[in-house]
Amino acid sequence: MAINVTKTYLPNLDEYCSYLKKIWESGQVTNHGPFVTQLENELKKYLGVKHLFCTSNATVGLQIAIKALSLSGEIITTPFSYVATTSVIKWEGCEPKYVDIDADTLCLDPQKISDAITKRTTAIFPVHVYGNACNVDAIADIARKYKLKVLYDAAHSFATQLNDRSILEFGDISVLSFHATKLFHTVEGGAIVTSDDQLAHRISYMRNFGHKGPEDFYGLGINGKMSELHAAMGLCLLPKMPAIIKQRQHLSSIYDSHLSYHPNIRRPGFASALDYNYAYYPIILNTEEMLLRMMSTLNQNQIFPRRYFYPALNKLNYVESTEMPIAEDIASKVLCLPLAAELSEREVESISQLVISALDSAAPSLHLR
Repeated sequence: MAINVTKTYLPNLDEYCSYLKKIWESGQVTNHGPFVTQLENELKKYLGVKHLFCTSNATVGLQIAIKALSLSGEIITTPFSYVATTSVIKWEGCEPKYVDIDADTLCLDPQKISDAITKRTTAIFPVHVYGNACNVDAIADIARKYKLKVLYDAAHSFATQLNDRSILEFGDISVLSFHATKLFHTVEGGAIVTSDDQLAHRISYMRNFGHKGPEDFYGLGINGKMSELHAAMGLCLLPKMPAIIKQRQHLSSIYDSHLSYHPNIRRPGFASALDYNYAYYPIILNTEEMLLRMMSTLNQNQIFPRRYFYPALNKLNYVESTEMPIAEDIASKVLCLPLAAELSEREVESISQLVISALDSAAPSLHLR
C-alpha cells in the first residue's frame, strides 16, 4: 500500500453517521445550521480566539478577508507558499509584490519588507509556513509605521501558539484551511479569524451574500458558507486533536532521531517560543539533485513525499517575474516527508532509512508491512 505525504484522518463511520442522522431529522443541511454554529463556538474555545467564521474553503476565506479589509493596489507577500496565496490576490484585482523569505524560518523576511513598500501598497500578506510563526512583532511594527493592514495566511497553523497566545491573534485577520490534507479538517472548509469587532461584523455578512435579513442587505457579499455535513466532520475530529497532535509529535521525533544529524539535511528553524502543531515534516537538502534522487528512491518503494512548495510563486506565468533567490533556492531543495497520525513507528523508521540510503547513494528496497 502506498504511503502519501499525508493521510486524511477519518473518524469512526458510526460516529459521523450519528451527526448525519440528526441532519436528516432536522432537514437543515446549510445556511448556518446548528452544527456550524456549534463548531464555530467550540473552535473559538479550543483555539482561544475572539471571532471565528467557518467558510466553505480557505480560498474563499481569503477572498472575503481581502474584501473586508478593503484592499487594493499592491499587497506584499511571500513567493514561498501554495499557489492560492498569490492567486487570490490576483483574483481580487490586486497585485502581489514579492519579498524574499528568511532562509532559516522560510517565512517572509521582515528586513526586506520596507524596501518593497510603495504608495500603492495597502497590506502585508505573510504565511506561517508549515505552521512556523512569522516574525509577527517586526511585521506589526512595519504595518503601524506605514499604516498597512496585515492578513495572515494561517492555512497550516491550526492550534499553533506563540508565547502562549494563539498565532491567529496576530494581524488584522488570519485564515485557516480545513482541507482534507490539513491537520484538522472538515473535508473542505476553512475559517476566518479576527479580534476586531467591526471586521467581524463585516465578515459575518460578507460570507452570506451580504444578508441583513431575508429581504435586507448590509452590503456586498458572496456565498462562503460551510455546510452542516462538513461541520459534522469537524465536530467528530475536534475532540481527537490533542491525541493526533501528540502522535504526530512522536513520529516527528523518530524522524529527528534518524535525520537531524545527517550532513546533507537541515530542518527549518522554528521560533523558540513556538508551541508547534506538527502539521508537516519538511527537510531541506543540500542540492536539488539529492532531492530528486531521494524522491525517486522513495517513489520506487511506494512512498510519495511532496515538494511543498515548488516552484516559487514568483515564477508563475500570470505575475510579474522577479528574482527571489532565497525562495527559489529553498523551493528547489525542500521536501515534506510523510506525516500522519496513522503512520506506524516502523513505517517512519523505514522511510528514514530510505532517505539516508538515497543520500548515501544506496537505495535498497525495504518491506514496510
